[in-house]
Amino acid sequence: MNSSGDCVSVPRPGQAAPWAGPRNHRYTPRRLPYNGSSIHVLRRRLAPRERRFAGNTPKRGIGMKRVTFALSIAVGLGFASTAQAQGPPDACGPKGQLPAEFSQNVGESARCFELRMYTADPSRGGDINTLHQRFREEEVAIFEKHGAEVVAVWQRLDDSNTLVWMLAYRDMDHRRQVWADFAADPAWEALRNKYQVPISIEQYWMSTTDYSNTK
Repeated sequence: MNSSGDCVSVPRPGQAAPWAGPRNHRYTPRRLPYNGSSIHVLRRRLAPRERRFAGNTPKRGIGMKRVTFALSIAVGLGFASTAQAQGPPDACGPKGQLPAEFSQNVGESARCFELRMYTADPSRGGDINTLHQRFREEEVAIFEKHGAEVVAVWQRLDDSNTLVWMLAYRDMDHRRQVWADFAADPAWEALRNKYQVPISIEQYWMSTTDYSNTK
């Protein structure tokens, strides 16, 4: 709606804008910069090695009142990935291991925190209760066995199909070792086969600040 109160249609990408005038400008959607946020969060897509044990299928993340990112992963259930996978950030955790743009407010002995959101996909048979049972039965225990701290597991209250959980590691090298050991654990293979839940994943990487009570 313009300043006169008239309704104005918004052109589709590539379509001529009716208000463009003789130059016949084309409407082009704006993209947010990758590093446009000031919070100390590193986001990434799943690395190829993780795809084989994630037990999930792709779906675009929705519903959060912030900039979200989409993750697509190929899994043992046979669904193909629709996006090029990228590796994790090179560093996460202590201030001395981080790039300058992220390290200014991070603690010297900060740990690496990984926030993961798993959203069950009912259209492919994904059931949130089955996912919770997988975590309840052994998934948390397997991660802790291999050295990760599972800080908490939550039920998201604005989306009944989403489980949220957080892990803590000493640094990125520790994280890589934990996930390598987890992937090779026969207990995880058996658990994944027992509870096959197609889901989408959102991940956030964080280092605690120098004034945080949690280190």
